[in-house]
Amino acid sequence: MPKILRRSLSLHAALGVSAALAALTLSPLALSPLAVADVPPPSDQAVIAYANKVFHDPSSPVMGNPHGDATIVEFFDYACSYCKAMQPRLERLLRTDRGVRLIVKEFPILTDESQVATKVALAAALQGKYAQFHDALMDYRGPWDTAAIWQTAQAVGLDIPRVRQDMASPAITNEIIENFNLARALRIFQTPGVIVGDHILTGPSAQFDFPREVARVRAAHAARGSSGVG
Repeated sequence: MPKILRRSLSLHAALGVSAALAALTLSPLALSPLAVADVPPPSDQAVIAYANKVFHDPSSPVMGNPHGDATIVEFFDYACSYCKAMQPRLERLLRTDRGVRLIVKEFPILTDESQVATKVALAAALQGKYAQFHDALMDYRGPWDTAAIWQTAQAVGLDIPRVRQDMASPAITNEIIENFNLARALRIFQTPGVIVGDHILTGPSAQFDFPREVARVRAAHAARGSSGVG
């Protein structure tokens, strides 16, 4: 069985039978590498078309200033080395620019452990500790396994029995499926996938200039005389 199909079926099992058909139809993991290569590039017009889901989904965790005048949206996987390499720059931006809102979209496409990490993170949000767990796991650089995930959960003070119970909730399963649906609609098939304002960044993530992109968003808002979509 091709590796990409095994990963897709593994995801369906982790999400639950009720979500399997939706995941198979809409998950980027259901696409072959050739199919992904044939898909048109990310579309800024799609960001505008799906603005409500991109910027105003109440289930998506928000970091930084929830009422900020410039918004960054990140689709990420805890196993993504590029996401982890980018994380310090995002953290620095949030510290130095108090007008930035960061919306994080859990997008566990790389490993089985990614699925566990995402579910623990979303369960942590129910305890008001999403940011603590998220930042700690993004900063983690040791062996990538479930033991590291649970050790991180304990280290940030999560109620572990409650986390295990909440991980199985339909709300968490549905949020993951919705993120996959949205990523596919936006033609985002890898991590990190980053949107600043209404523009999907392309090219190597190491070259993303977040202060410059935020300044571009604010200049566009000023020119339109409004806050824009993001």
